[in-house]
Amino acid sequence: MGQRIEMPRYIKIAVDVAVRIHKGNLPQGVKLRGRSILASEYNVSPETIRKSMKLLDDTGVVEVCKGSGVIVKSKEKALDFINGFKDKETIGMIRSNIKSLLQQRREVERQLYELNEKIIDYSYRFKNADLIDPVEIEIPGSSHIIDMSIGQSKFWHNTGATILGVKRDDKVYISTGPYWDFKEKDVLLVVGDEGVLDRVKNFLENND
Repeated sequence: MGQRIEMPRYIKIAVDVAVRIHKGNLPQGVKLRGRSILASEYNVSPETIRKSMKLLDDTGVVEVCKGSGVIVKSKEKALDFINGFKDKETIGMIRSNIKSLLQQRREVERQLYELNEKIIDYSYRFKNADLIDPVEIEIPGSSHIIDMSIGQSKFWHNTGATILGVKRDDKVYISTGPYWDFKEKDVLLVVGDEGVLDRVKNFLENND
């Protein structure tokens, strides 16, 4: 899932003050408490409060008057401000989700690239060994190797096939090693000689 974008602290404070103004907790015409008091209330620095009030001043929610502080100006503008930032936050979340999905896609592409490189490497090293092209085989739900590791199953010993990778839940895992545990519906990417497909299928389906 995508990560939620965090709004800067000064914006959150500005939104909170706008909500209080819209609800009538801070009526129009009221002078807000001093910057240092607000800073203490929100547990932030006076500079953060200054940025919050500047934002509300720029959008017409309050009026910052030098020497006389901050005056609540418009309940209606406060509502506009709140709705505006709701929209911005929603857009930010969408952008964040898109970014996360793109990162996931790049990771899958990287895994596929590495797997392809591994296949090429195997093909080169064993080009004179009568190996067929890699094949995909799904582990059936009744297979005896489910929850067994590659080492425990003696996969190569029983089939003569080399596992190049495993596809699980739309992800590709390469160089799984002897401790990889098989799960139902894992798709094995294997390479071997001409009879490898039949041998692997028989091994997976044979529960004796």
